[in-house]
Amino acid sequence: MTDNPVKDIPFCDALIMMIDDEPLVMEVLQTCLEEHGYRFFSKIEDSRLAVEAIWEQRPDVVLLDLNMPEMDGFEILRALRSNPDTRFLSVIVLTSSNDSNTKLKALELGATDFLAKPVDRSELVLRIKNTLTVKAYQDQLAFYDTLTQLPNRKLLLDRLDWAIKAAARDGGEVAVLNVAIDRFQQVNELLGTQAGDELLVEVSRRLLKSLRDTDTVSRANHDPWRNIARLSGDEFSILLTDLKSSSQIVAITERLRQCLREPFNIKQREIYITASIGIAMYPKDADTTDTLMRHAGAATAYAKEKGRDCYQFYSAEINAAAQQRMNLEHSLRRVLERQELTLHFQPKVCPFTGAVKGAEALVRWYSPDFGFIPPNEFIPIAEETGIITQIGEWVLRKACEQNVIWSQQGLRLTMSVNVSAQQFRDNKFPVIVQKVLSETGMDPELLILEITEGVLMGDTNRVGDLLFKIKSTGVHLSIDDFGTGYSSLAYLKTFPIDELKIDRSFIVDTPADSDSAAIVRTIVAMARSLDLSVVAEGVEEESQLQFLRELSCDLIQGYYFAKPLPAAEFEEFCRQRAGKAASANDTVKEMKAVKEEKSAKGQQIPRSGDA
Repeated sequence: MTDNPVKDIPFCDALIMMIDDEPLVMEVLQTCLEEHGYRFFSKIEDSRLAVEAIWEQRPDVVLLDLNMPEMDGFEILRALRSNPDTRFLSVIVLTSSNDSNTKLKALELGATDFLAKPVDRSELVLRIKNTLTVKAYQDQLAFYDTLTQLPNRKLLLDRLDWAIKAAARDGGEVAVLNVAIDRFQQVNELLGTQAGDELLVEVSRRLLKSLRDTDTVSRANHDPWRNIARLSGDEFSILLTDLKSSSQIVAITERLRQCLREPFNIKQREIYITASIGIAMYPKDADTTDTLMRHAGAATAYAKEKGRDCYQFYSAEINAAAQQRMNLEHSLRRVLERQELTLHFQPKVCPFTGAVKGAEALVRWYSPDFGFIPPNEFIPIAEETGIITQIGEWVLRKACEQNVIWSQQGLRLTMSVNVSAQQFRDNKFPVIVQKVLSETGMDPELLILEITEGVLMGDTNRVGDLLFKIKSTGVHLSIDDFGTGYSSLAYLKTFPIDELKIDRSFIVDTPADSDSAAIVRTIVAMARSLDLSVVAEGVEEESQLQFLRELSCDLIQGYYFAKPLPAAEFEEFCRQRAGKAASANDTVKEMKAVKEEKSAKGQQIPRSGDA
């Protein structure tokens, strides 16, 4: 035994699982492998237990018999390759069949190698050794990003740790640049994830080229490949050593930003992107790997909050902001449990009569620890952490419950509820809507779900399928902030949309600004041609109201009438407006009479709106 060349192999700790309905065969195989240094085995005689055993024990290699009762080797291969956790598990098939079709089928199902029965002992040892060698190589791939082929976070942390130790020894400095692509999710939503992946690959190439063109990157490691990594998603990290001054970091950062500003050609479309870059330094900002990475991430988040397309050095103020955000996130995760959320309702008013026709439900958060938290502060955190789906369902349910209460009191109004992109992307969302409607007893005809234009982009078939499933519940669909995203007649014709909400950014300057006024006129005309209702939000002045009346806009939202109100105040507002609406009906009747008279004479007059 001592002369065997594979004795004392480096894979002696590997777990080898044998799946065979013949116990004697497994005993022979184990004895042979034990003689060559292998020590850990798992034997499965009942093939029906094999898949579960593999998932639980995670062997390094499987010796799989093909011909077994109850569940054969082909079925086991199918099950393994359909699970991401076992898709690349090494499986050596044992077969007494010399039929080429059998081997071909096994290969198609993902078999790694073959051994013919009866098994040759020397061949068995060599096949096991070769398979484990390949696995060892594959394990090395765990240190590299499969998409961009850049080092991944694990390898970067290892190199950063080495760089910090070297800097501590030599009295040098180390910097970490955290590069996050701005609004990357919009690319995925508009062009699909495949286009997003292509963009990330091109970004990695540009970053590499930019570092090659820079003579200030670590002289100890001239290959920039060693200095850049893809952390996750749209985030990259760059390690800089042998630094002389912060001006060197600024020069590199500006070069990186500039290289990303040039257009990318993805799927025959020009895409323009920017990046937010956070910078943290050793020993100034942190003295450990984890802390340095965390501070670079905090600086990146601060750069995004400042408006994106910029860079930010870490500071104590940023740390305080990051701590505040972390505290908010922690509290936000328990906000439903603690019942800290409430709903306010903004009236949707007829511009002609002043009558309240509907309400938009808007979530508010009052924290005992932090006081009132504005929505523009906690909603982005909720979206980033995924909590928005829970909050969104809570808002939907509470809004429906309130609408039922009002209906029972004789106040029959539509109820608009915002739907986040994460909620909409969940295939179960139509079921959730139906469940809430059923459990609250709300009339589906009164519920309006508001989604943004960006949500509609991407996989048209999937989006359309979801929208029609939602519509099948009987609710109405509205496009919120219309005009700020990817406005297109195509999706308005394709999808079952009922309402357009003109974004407040176009209303604020009307009618004085001719461009804004022209955009509003165009949106209203387009909606009319498609038989869609139009809501204008952000109305604050009489001149804006009059302009929208002339266009026969259906409904108005804005501080001109009322800010979002608690339920009790909203009810009182509706009662007050009801009295004013009654006196306004005479005016509306006069307007209709004038319209009918002029129409009879062939004059073109806008619609009078909802009276």
